[in-house]
Amino acid sequence: MSTDTLPTKSSPASSITQAAAGALIAAVRQAAARLGFPAAVAVTDAGGHLKAFERSDDTPFLTAEVAVDKAWTAASFRTATHVWNEYLTDRQVAPLAHHPRLMAVGGGYPITENGRCVGGLGISGGTYEQDQQAAEEALTSLGFDLP
Repeated sequence: MSTDTLPTKSSPASSITQAAAGALIAAVRQAAARLGFPAAVAVTDAGGHLKAFERSDDTPFLTAEVAVDKAWTAASFRTATHVWNEYLTDRQVAPLAHHPRLMAVGGGYPITENGRCVGGLGISGGTYEQDQQAAEEALTSLGFDLP
């Protein structure tokens, strides 16, 4: 094989910046306060590794793990977590429900910029609708794409 026919060996990986992760947390904090609930907020990079995290003082401790798992799920599958309940009704997909980190509850979104996933956002502390609404507001306010 000549060098001009070799396959491309890698691709550039996009990742959310620390500054943008912090800005998302601040935007979620503001949306959650407006919606009336204390929140745990997790931001991961595109590989699902925790980039930033915050939990309000009066948020139950379990919300921390739930927020991280929502962000991980959203980044891993590049889809919002609220769609997983429907996915899991499919017998071929249902075994994924046993994965310890898969979170099939609203409030997790992939963080997408110009069509590329750069991370995951997970929010826990309100109802699934409140978590979802706070995520959408925060992502939109910073100019990220919504799926």
